[in-house]
Amino acid sequence: MADQADDLRKQVSDAVSRQQSLNIAGGGSKPFYGYAPRPDSLRLDLGTHDGVIDYAPEELMIRVRAGTRLEVINQLLAENDQMLGFEPPDFDGQATIGGAVATGISGPRRPFAGAVRDFVLGVTLITGEAKQLSFGGQVMKNVAGYDVSRLVTGALGTLGVILDVSLKVLPAPRKESTLAFHTDLSETFELFDRARGYATLSGAAWQDGVARLRFSGTEVAVDVAAEAMRNGASTPVEDDFWIQLNNLKWADAPRQLWRISVPRSSPLFLEKLSVLDWGGGLRWVKDPDGNPRDALDGNQGHATLVVSRQVTEVELFHPLTKPVRDMHRKLKSVFDPQGVFNPGRMYGDM
Repeated sequence: MADQADDLRKQVSDAVSRQQSLNIAGGGSKPFYGYAPRPDSLRLDLGTHDGVIDYAPEELMIRVRAGTRLEVINQLLAENDQMLGFEPPDFDGQATIGGAVATGISGPRRPFAGAVRDFVLGVTLITGEAKQLSFGGQVMKNVAGYDVSRLVTGALGTLGVILDVSLKVLPAPRKESTLAFHTDLSETFELFDRARGYATLSGAAWQDGVARLRFSGTEVAVDVAAEAMRNGASTPVEDDFWIQLNNLKWADAPRQLWRISVPRSSPLFLEKLSVLDWGGGLRWVKDPDGNPRDALDGNQGHATLVVSRQVTEVELFHPLTKPVRDMHRKLKSVFDPQGVFNPGRMYGDM
């Protein structure tokens, strides 16, 4: 465990004085996500700024430094029968909690338990003026500055250097059970709709003609739901399916990999579908014909180009409307007035 805050703040101060851009890096587990760092950026390494600052199991709260590996946090929580409710991917043990918050990527449990930002209680940041500021609190009832904590979630480090984060954690379920069904897509949606009637549903995904339902909770509640839904299910089910799904082990190096969020009932993107997750609301598409955004109707969904192994003029992240883009620019100017942090990582002009 090491507190590198003073050294990190000095590096930021030096970069600001020289107007030198910084590439904020942690475990390096998601180099495919977002635009590549600019060649003239200096690496600001948070990988050794790690360790648990405070953990209160009885308060369902943990505060950790940004460079702490997810596997370390998960192990500590498991020892106390607790877990991170947003189920972030750990990418073979390399992912850090700072990266999980900065990217805002949630796992299969997201529609049933909540997204990353729903669990962020507070953050400590180094701003673009090399100041160390704290926002939010360590319990849900302390909401002072809570919106700022949410703002940096998913901002890819463009608003500041996350030094540490306070998170709400959840009790781990007493039991989990996954059922698998050989179905076509129309049957899958009917299956998902039936399963949503059970509060213990914690995962609903389809891949390669097999739909899987995961139930989590007390032994009695899980057994009731599993027994009611078991008709037609095949066993056994791979114990690591959800881990493989969450960590994109199925992706097989496509030229392009799109992550598309749409209403669950939408008929879009089912023909080229690779994986259906979030009970139908999240669709992964490999190597589509054309730009998937052309098929989206107004605000009914958004599409992110997660992996691109070819030169493309398509924006990786879903284009912003002018009012929203103006708001992003204003926030960037407040938190990082000289544009030092991760310039161009999300949008080329910010």
